[in-house]
Formats: sequence, structure tokens, C-alpha cells
Amino acid sequence: MRPRILALILTLAAVLLPPAVLQGEKFANPILEGADPWVVHHEGTYYLVQSERQVGVSLRMSDCLTRWGDRQVIWRAPAEGMYSREVWAPKIYFIDGRWYIYTAASDGQNKNHLMWVFQSESDDPLGPYVNKGALYTGDHIETQEHNRWAIDGNTFVHEGERYFVWSGWPGTEDVQFLYIARMSNPWTIATNRVKLCHNADYLWERVAESPDERGLHEGPQMLKRDGRLLLIYSASASWLPTYKLGMLELAAGGDPMNPDDWFKHPEPVFQSTEETFGVGHNCFTTPRDGSEDWIVYHAKVDRAPGWRRMIFAQPFRWTDDGLPDFGRPVAAGELLPLPSGQPQRPRKQALEESFAGARLGSRWGYYGHHRLMAVRDGRLHLGRSEARDPAYIFRTGEKVVHHDFAADDVEVRTRLRFVAGQRDAGVLFRVQYPAVGYDAQHGYYAGLVLGTDLLVLGKTDGTNWQELVRAHTPLGLDQDYELAVRAEGPRIQVSLDGKMLIEHDDATYRRGSVGVRVVDTHAAFDRITARSLD
Repeated sequence: MRPRILALILTLAAVLLPPAVLQGEKFANPILEGADPWVVHHEGTYYLVQSERQVGVSLRMSDCLTRWGDRQVIWRAPAEGMYSREVWAPKIYFIDGRWYIYTAASDGQNKNHLMWVFQSESDDPLGPYVNKGALYTGDHIETQEHNRWAIDGNTFVHEGERYFVWSGWPGTEDVQFLYIARMSNPWTIATNRVKLCHNADYLWERVAESPDERGLHEGPQMLKRDGRLLLIYSASASWLPTYKLGMLELAAGGDPMNPDDWFKHPEPVFQSTEETFGVGHNCFTTPRDGSEDWIVYHAKVDRAPGWRRMIFAQPFRWTDDGLPDFGRPVAAGELLPLPSGQPQRPRKQALEESFAGARLGSRWGYYGHHRLMAVRDGRLHLGRSEARDPAYIFRTGEKVVHHDFAADDVEVRTRLRFVAGQRDAGVLFRVQYPAVGYDAQHGYYAGLVLGTDLLVLGKTDGTNWQELVRAHTPLGLDQDYELAVRAEGPRIQVSLDGKMLIEHDDATYRRGSVGVRVVDTHAAFDRITARSLD
């Protein structure tokens, strides 16, 4: 093909094709709010479990690793008892036709944490689940005496034997080591525990990387490839930016129960950058076609000590020596290709959502702290106030975006009511690459600002907000407002209660989905409709 003809074709493609076609399907991190992610891929579906307010376990299901709907509670702790509180870091496995949840839980006192196992009554991951009891993680398997503190446990099979690995205390003192034991079945430990290694061979394993602090190991995850068994663990302190991943490797032909057969790699295998810090407590999974390997992990929201965290996902490679190369943690907002083999779902050209049910639905993605969103009384509440554990709740410009809607020219409407706060609530349109964070999306936003009686139109590039135009209008609490946007080509019109208040031209974004958003405000949306004008 002649160069001039090829150049003309490429030029026409740039003009005629939407950005999603030119750029390929991509996503941005962080994909969710939360910590201690655990994802399994089973028969074409991804399953992600999380602690539900530390008194239960919730499940998300998706056909895409990076796009999730809302969570469903699949197990609730009893009101009182030894496993009624502090439900931490649940894992889920499909073993011999049943689903198993492994989670740490206590009676509300950290010193009483044990690992508990719950088995599904059928092959349905939504349950119900039966309590199979606490795993024995102590040193007296014959008598079952002195069961010891344990968290972050999970199971694996090596050369036909099932094992359990976890983070535990040697006695009653708060010092965390990695332990392993054989299992006779998915809910029974068969041997005394074995401590795998010392927790402070290197300075980077100590809390705050300080020589005066203790070593700390937790979050063990197994990684197997070409017959090699690797144990990836979290080190330092989960509440500090120094959290990171280290690696143990089992010698060829070695016994997992023999600490001498494990080699500790002297350097961290995944650690913080200036942009993404406190990285750890990960899991591994593969895309639907099995052609890639992915690491899913959490990172801190800020550098202050605490447990305010978000979930990231990214692919990793293998070295010529057969070891994982996790690279660097991606920065928030950095665009990555979607996992390979992603199924092509039909794009909706129209949608109407009344929020009349009890759940948001799997086709909507929520980006924000899970305690700041609820569907109740026929309305979607974003930014709702939450009194319990306020130290762990953080604002991110909470939003929901439809996974499957896509349009160039579009009309979108919503009806909203301010409940509390003085900032923004409104609609997103022509939006792509949504993630957790203020302005963490590419596209346009039209919203009402209660405290200044404004209707604003602006755009975001994944990091920054740029106001395009504003109009004054009286606003108040506990009133319903009908907000509508019509975008045809570069022309954008914004109406409030049937009256057009803004008309503006901007051609930055040409195609995308729709959603609703709040900024440091609690607002309730009782419906959203959208249709393509193409």
C-alpha cells in the first residue's frame, strides 16, 4: 500500500472512529475501595470476597477482572460468640463441588483471633454456608489444646497433599510469623504447625523498616509455575507506607513442612513508589484465556498510619530464570489494557434505572467507600453519612458508572435530592476509565452545587477538574431536581427542571458511558435514564 494512501486511511480512522476503538479497551486503577483482596476465576466468572463491615463476608461476581458490580453478603457473623467480630481477610475456594470460606474472626478482641471455615450447602457461591468450626493452629494436635492466634489463612495442594498456611503468634505475644500445617480435608488440620522462617532476617521485613522494631509477616499467597512452589508474603506493617511483598521458594523436591527446604529471597519483590505506597496483601489470578498472570493487591490512600486502602490490579511477567517479575505498582489513574480474552458484551444504546430494588445491579460499577453507598427506599444514596468507624472511611467523589452503555451523542436525565452537605451532585456523560478517586474518570460532569447555588459543567482527565461554564440557580435541601444533559457533537446543553441553563461547545470527549456522582455531599437519586442520539 502506498504511504500516502495509508496515511489518508489512518487520518480518516482518527476522525471517524471513537477513542475506545483507537486506544483499545483499557481501565484505570484503583478498581475498588477495600483491602486484602481475594479473587478466584472459576468457569468463566471471577469471584471477589471482602470483609463486610468486619461482621460478615461479601461477594462480587463479574466476567471481567477489572469491572465489578455491587457486593452481596453471603455470610453474616452471629450477634455474639467467638467468631462474631473482626472478620478479616476472607478467602473463597471451590473444592470438590463445594465453596469454602476461610476467614479470621474473633469475639471482638484481637488476641482471640482464629481461622474459621464455612462450607456451602451446594455448588452455589451465594450460599447458604455451614460453619465447619475453627481450624486448629497450635502445637498440640493430639489434644487440640491452646489453639493459637491466626489470620490470613489459605489452602493449597502440592504433590497430592493439601496444606494450610497462615500468619500466627508463637504464644500470646503480638509477634507474627508464617506457619504451615497439613490438612486431612478442607476443614481439618492434621499436623502440628511449623514456623517457616524468621520474620526479621532483613531490615525491610521490620515494622517501619526500623532496626528497633519487630519483624512482621502476614498474608501468605502461593504461586506455582512449572513445578516450582513460591510463597509470596506481606512484610513490615499494613498500616504504614513501608508495607511490601517478600518471597520464599521451596527447593526442588523439597518438603513444604521442612523450614530448611525454603529459601528466602533477600530483596522485596514488590514495594512502594512515590505515587503508590503501602502495597501488599495480594492474590493472583489469570484472565479468561489463561494467557496472562495478574496480581491484585491493596495500597494505602495516604501516608498517615492507618488502614484506609484501595484495590489495584495489574499484569506481571516471568523472568528467564522462572521467577515472577511484578514490576512497580501502577500509579492511580494510569491506563492499562484490559485482561486478555475479555468477552465482547453488547453495548446498550438506552437504559432506564429506577433503583427500586435492594441492590445496585451487576451492570453498574460503584467507585467509592462501600459504606457511603446504599440502595434504599427506591433511591440510590451516594455519600451517605456513616457513624461507625469514621477513621477508616474516606471520601473519593463517590460515583456509579454503567459498564455497558456507550454513545457518542447522548441524552441523560436523573432526578436527585440533596440530603446533607453543601457540595456537588449530578450526572457523568461520555465518561471512560472510571476509578476510585476524586475526578478519577475521563469525561464530562454536569452538577448542582448546593452551597453556592450553582449549576456547573466541566470535564475531568482522570486526575484534574476543569470547569467549563456555570449558571446561578436557587437550590435547597430535601427538594427533587430534574437534571438533564443533551450532547450532540461538540454542543452540550444542560437543563434543570425543564429549563435550559447552560449551552456550551467542547470536543474533548466524543464517546463513553453515563453515571451519577457526588462530591463531599450526600445525595439521593431515584432514577437515571440515558439514550443514544446516534
